[in-house]
Amino acid sequence: MANNFAELAFTDAIKALQEKAGSRASYASMEKRTHIDGFTEYEANFIKDRDSFYLSTIGENGYPYIQHRGGPKGFLKVLDKHRLGFIDFRGNMQFISVGNLETNNKVAIILVDYPARARLKIYARAEIMEINNDPELRKLLDLEGYDFKPDRMMVFHIDAYDWNCPQHITPRYTVAEIEEAFSGQRDYIAKLEAENKVLRTQLKK
Repeated sequence: MANNFAELAFTDAIKALQEKAGSRASYASMEKRTHIDGFTEYEANFIKDRDSFYLSTIGENGYPYIQHRGGPKGFLKVLDKHRLGFIDFRGNMQFISVGNLETNNKVAIILVDYPARARLKIYARAEIMEINNDPELRKLLDLEGYDFKPDRMMVFHIDAYDWNCPQHITPRYTVAEIEEAFSGQRDYIAKLEAENKVLRTQLKK
């Protein structure tokens, strides 16, 4: 794994822009003092709670392609502190991301927790594996109770990662999160309605 995200992200052109904007000195200091050796428990827990991520690949023509990958919460598995993996589901069979990886296995991944306004960005190298070539890995990545047709397995070998600032992330909530947030209120309303029904019955007597 690279010493830090900045070593990969800050190219000479980027450093020149930072110098022009006056931010280069602080970022240079950050590069020197930052050392990351794999995911900590904090990153692992964050990843396990996600139900989607964004995957960026580079095509033979030099154009990037960003794809949304989704599934049940935790479908992207933390295999160890240096690897992530997931089962690639059958899609529209354009194979843009997979085709790009045939010629360039370097990827960028972004995971977002919208309610918490937190964003994890990752540099990695992708490895594509046939669905039945590694039974042990298939067992680790499999999803119980989820209706899907597996095409292949994908493993990400992590080179670097960093956390983005929360600025400009608009909080968004899934239906399940909204249901959970209002479950107590609904239960209270149901209780009041039941009590009201009893009182009305008693008044009619």
